[in-house]
Amino acid sequence: MDAPISSTSLPFLAGAALAILFLLICSAIFSGSETALTTANRGKLHKRAERGDRGAQRALRLTDDKERLIGAILLGNNLVNIMAASLATMIFTIVLGEGGVAVATLLMTALVLIFSEVLPKTYAITNADTVARRASGFMTLIVRIAAPVVTVVQLLVRGILRLFGVQAADAHPFAAHEEIAGAISLHHFEGTVETADRDRLLGALDLAQRSIEEVMTHRRDVEMIDIDRPPTEIITAALASGYSRIPLWRRSPEDIVGILHTRDLARAMHAAVQAGGASALETLDIAAIAMKPSFVPEVTGLDDQLHAFMKNKTHLAIVIDEYGAMRGLVTLEDILEEIVGDITDEHDTPVEAAVKAAPDGSVAVRGGMSIREVNRAMGWDLPEEDAVTMAGLVIDFARRIPDQGETFEIHGHAIEVLERDQTRLTQLRVRKLREG
Repeated sequence: MDAPISSTSLPFLAGAALAILFLLICSAIFSGSETALTTANRGKLHKRAERGDRGAQRALRLTDDKERLIGAILLGNNLVNIMAASLATMIFTIVLGEGGVAVATLLMTALVLIFSEVLPKTYAITNADTVARRASGFMTLIVRIAAPVVTVVQLLVRGILRLFGVQAADAHPFAAHEEIAGAISLHHFEGTVETADRDRLLGALDLAQRSIEEVMTHRRDVEMIDIDRPPTEIITAALASGYSRIPLWRRSPEDIVGILHTRDLARAMHAAVQAGGASALETLDIAAIAMKPSFVPEVTGLDDQLHAFMKNKTHLAIVIDEYGAMRGLVTLEDILEEIVGDITDEHDTPVEAAVKAAPDGSVAVRGGMSIREVNRAMGWDLPEEDAVTMAGLVIDFARRIPDQGETFEIHGHAIEVLERDQTRLTQLRVRKLREG
């Protein structure tokens, strides 16, 4: 039979109980701080830090090195939890004898789980920014105190990982681009971001990952004028065009010598007529009116080209390949459309004419229409990795130029070749076969 508790043991037991309470509170602080600092919105913290909020500034500095922060928190949290469990085991062993070990284990598990883990973490999740700012001072002190031990632990862990062929990365564990894109997609999935808003935001983020060749107008479809034609014929062709900027070539369509802006042409025509009458148009120097062309490689990123357009105050560039041959042209509007969608004016073909819906749910599209444009218009997910246009998608899948009437199943869509012009697939019919 266990011996009764002596009066001299009571102060010790009371002190140990208070120590356990204190350690559980410390554990709760560690747990809540960890959750708050790892889930807090860095954008909101940054705004508060710019306004002079010291807590936000400290929180940002702490989260800049998450590995060191988590290491310090885990060190402190495990230390206080183990100390609390040891004291509880001591108390219940004195009171209950050998059976006190089991009681202490069950009781401390319940206390730590409820009051040191679930409760503080739940509160921290619902008030992450506030808790992160308030806990930043205490956690900064803990990180500094624990720094030597954490450094040793990090070196030891990385050494063990290297033995198993795992290389620990020193870089920030989250890339900003993927983090933002993932957040946008998540909010769209949850219904808080509209599809159009998601497309615009993701379009802007994707500019750096996409090249000019994905959005350019192919040279086959570029409207150009021979600069050696009589001035009156050039004037007639330019004014009949639906474009305000027209490339001029000499000797060969590959040899672009200038870009004719219809506004500059109109001004020159007006000045010539004012000076010499209508007959002066026959001797108008078109080359003097044209602007110097700008050439860019087809592999140039859209983000870089957008900045180039803004810097040079131009709206059009001739796209060339690695051999210097003309591939097509790209305009400022082409790049902006990747963000905001189609931009049409009174001279453009309406988008509805490019995507014609049939009663059976299928749509007829131009072969030269971009896959991205079709996906945006229909809410589909046709693959965009291996081809740019719908015709390119079919040819890449078939590994040949299909005949008219052939149908292919590509990524859950039936795509039929409606029209073929020599080597070009000009019209396609697309029907979604299944959801997902």
